[in-house]
Amino acid sequence: MNIRYLLLLSLMPHLVWAAEEPTPEIPFSQCLIEPPVSRSFDDRAQLTDIDPNDIVIISDRTDASFNKQAHFDGDVSFSQGQRHIAADKATLDQRQQQLSATGNLIFKDENITVTADTLEAQMSSNSATLDNTQYWLHGQQVHGKASKMQITSENNLLLSNANFTTCPPGDESWLLEAELIKIDSKEEWGEIWNAKLRIADVPVLYIPYMTVPVSDKRKTGFLFPNFSTSTTNGVQVSTPYYWNIAPEYDLTFTPDMMSSRGLFTKTQVNYLAGEAQQGQVNFEYLDNDNKLAGSPNRYLYNMSHQGAINDNWRVQANFTDVSDNNYFNDLNSDVNRSTDNQLSRIGETSYFERNWDMSVRVQDIKVLGESEKPYQVMPQLNFNYRVADIWQAIDFNFNSELTNFEHQDDNRNTATRIHLVPSLVWPIQGPAGSFTSELKLLQTQFFQQTQDSNNPYNQDVSRTIPQLRLHGKVNFERPANIWGEAYRQTIEPQVQYLYVGYEDQSNIGFYDTAQLQDDYFGLFRDRRFSGHDRIADANQATVGLTSRLLDASNREQFKFSIGQTLYIEDSKVLLNQGLRDAQQSASVLAAELDARLYQDWFISGAVQHDTEHGKNKKSEVTLDYRPSNDKLLQFSYRFVPDLLNTNTNGRVNISQMGVRTSWPLTDSLYFVGNWYHDLKEERDVETYTGIQYESCCWAVRLSYHYRIKTNYDDELMASIDNREEFEKGVYLNFVIKGLGGSGPLGVSDMLDEGLFNYRKPLYLRN
Repeated sequence: MNIRYLLLLSLMPHLVWAAEEPTPEIPFSQCLIEPPVSRSFDDRAQLTDIDPNDIVIISDRTDASFNKQAHFDGDVSFSQGQRHIAADKATLDQRQQQLSATGNLIFKDENITVTADTLEAQMSSNSATLDNTQYWLHGQQVHGKASKMQITSENNLLLSNANFTTCPPGDESWLLEAELIKIDSKEEWGEIWNAKLRIADVPVLYIPYMTVPVSDKRKTGFLFPNFSTSTTNGVQVSTPYYWNIAPEYDLTFTPDMMSSRGLFTKTQVNYLAGEAQQGQVNFEYLDNDNKLAGSPNRYLYNMSHQGAINDNWRVQANFTDVSDNNYFNDLNSDVNRSTDNQLSRIGETSYFERNWDMSVRVQDIKVLGESEKPYQVMPQLNFNYRVADIWQAIDFNFNSELTNFEHQDDNRNTATRIHLVPSLVWPIQGPAGSFTSELKLLQTQFFQQTQDSNNPYNQDVSRTIPQLRLHGKVNFERPANIWGEAYRQTIEPQVQYLYVGYEDQSNIGFYDTAQLQDDYFGLFRDRRFSGHDRIADANQATVGLTSRLLDASNREQFKFSIGQTLYIEDSKVLLNQGLRDAQQSASVLAAELDARLYQDWFISGAVQHDTEHGKNKKSEVTLDYRPSNDKLLQFSYRFVPDLLNTNTNGRVNISQMGVRTSWPLTDSLYFVGNWYHDLKEERDVETYTGIQYESCCWAVRLSYHYRIKTNYDDELMASIDNREEFEKGVYLNFVIKGLGGSGPLGVSDMLDEGLFNYRKPLYLRN
């Protein structure tokens, strides 16, 4: 569960500010300030068989009388359990159990290190008072000064006339001064009274009361606000509020004020249900969108839940709905991106045993911008059974599915489908290769309820189709010397024969079937379509070859795969007769490449080439320069011809190139940018530029977006005469570490900004 850790800042009179704790870009260890140490702290560690309650005193010179005062001089060390005191001089009153120490004084326990001029300690109650102190919290960046520090018997801290910061010594980018600071070691929170916040030594804020953490515990409070401006939403200010309801519940409420649209509110609830279940509930609402005619209300609600009931039962649920098709295009939702045009609603319960499993599932998919609604699965029952080595190393599998298809339109057909697949598999595997024989019987029964008397689909259809699949692979390898470097080269040819019987299926409707991709790995599938409405007959052979280069450390430096399917007989079952004008003798020639070109240069690409018509069906390539984890320069190109445009029901060609980079300008300053250009339309599709500065005690990010907007047809769309085709915006994030955050979301987060997420190539195996 994504329950977030918060850092808090309270305002008038008990108003609390907080911020999430994202992953910092600067390594945390580099920001830790090491407190002073004394060599005498190691003296106790060298002693063995000591009770933790014993007081151990070590010094160069001692003057002591029994049951009276004892004076210690020269590199004095007092230890009791986890508490250690080092000083030049010390006096112990044995009757009163009091300790006084002066000179180069250092106090240390498991939570804090303190230097001071003097120390007065009560040994019986484990309390102490130190004057003119400097302190460092262990495991934190926090350090500061105080005129007086009191350590109570409960191990709490009281600091008078104190200050603290997370900046390195000599850097006072920010400093908090307070009349009184109380740190509760049990609750792991600090309370501060009458504080002033100084930035660059200039007082900017008076705070009567505030709280800060000394650990990662959560607490109710405001998160840091975000500021942005864009052509679609105007000036935008959001101030999230976090409510730590209980250990297993929390809520984040975000009022988001947009000058062009109005007040947009977002509510997110995270929860834990038992030890192994978790979920999230979202509700977003924009009251009276001022940018649209009629000022309509716009909303989103989402619920997701997943987890294990026990060792056998699993549950999953997800439901999202929005007020209109362009909701994600116009508003910054916490649930989906603007590039997501499908809302999946799923509820599933599964049960697992060693040799079998079963599940019950309901599913509905809402496609934004589409007038054609897909079928609903209400419900689907799956049962799978498997037994290994039933006879002569032959495995038996049985897969079954019972699905009921409903539709929101009353004039559409509905159906119930029973699909049973018993199979026998004979796998033969060894270091030199493998050979798998698989025999299946595909038995399907349809019960269709037609609403139109002229509908060609029969009410009851039974379909029985046999399937045979033979797949073999051989592994060859040899030493190779390329450009003076020693490699191990592999040649991995593979061949598959697939036979699927033919049966006329024109009397069956379409409920959940679509055509699958013809990439290299897709050539070796045993099916052409998803779903079970259509089972394509096949009498075909697929040949493929993969070659790799592995260096002396067994790291993969090169991988190339190429393959094609040869049709011995034409397939008679097509998803759409218009998909192919004429039967082809072979599939596309599919090839994929991943290689380290030279040192930090990587290339990744894929192509699907129609050999009969001499044209590419799809191609993409990326060239990466990555000298380190924080340095990236990527060039990319993709080409997809004859792609269906669902908005116009026409065909378009996609030809786009792009550049993306992430680069540290200095140790603290990062630049991230991307640019994507449509070669066919001769226009930029997206530009993003972001600069982030981060030090150990504060961070700021400034970014600029320019991107094309997706505009779906809907009722609200009709109310706009000139809807923006492009959107521009400027965004600013700023945090003070230790007073509400530990930095922006990180450079890796900026790589995922925009329409085109950073796609890391399939890097070679290590």
